[in-house]
Amino acid sequence: ELERSDHSELNEFFNKTYGPTGAFHTKPFEGGRSWAGARPERRAIGYDSRGIASHMGLLRRFIKVGETDLAVAELGLYGVRPDLERMGIGHSVSALFPTLQELGVPFAFGTVRHAMRSHVERYARTGMLSVLTGVSVRSTLPDFHPYMPPTRTEDLLVLVIPIGRTMSEWPSGTLIERNGPEL
Repeated sequence: ELERSDHSELNEFFNKTYGPTGAFHTKPFEGGRSWAGARPERRAIGYDSRGIASHMGLLRRFIKVGETDLAVAELGLYGVRPDLERMGIGHSVSALFPTLQELGVPFAFGTVRHAMRSHVERYARTGMLSVLTGVSVRSTLPDFHPYMPPTRTEDLLVLVIPIGRTMSEWPSGTLIERNGPEL
């Protein structure tokens, strides 16, 4: 449903939001893309009088947790415009819950760098999500380069939101394999 101008505005948003954390984080958005790896199936975009205020993408996919194949809604491309940080906008993720239920997945899943630990642990205190540590995540690289391996394995914080099941039903395992590139 997005027009070319919407993708351009999102591209600018991601560059401004992710740029302060390092030029490497804006590299996926070169060429005007509004996604970094896998293209989102759905997006929640918050607007205010200055344009895009926040963004969250989601994509239904299968992942493998240990030996278990699992359907999830992967959450990613999360961002809040820098001037709005620390205003509680991130809690609007809960507004996605009806959409996640509509998708019929047992869990929402996402990953963040360890530097985001204190930020995501604030959400975990609400009981809405769990933060898992000690789990490696293997992803396909979004672009093919003959001089690089086709996959990357990272030590990340794994975020899990129970949707159609309880957290006790999340499979055990120390490796999660995405079926494709990260969102």
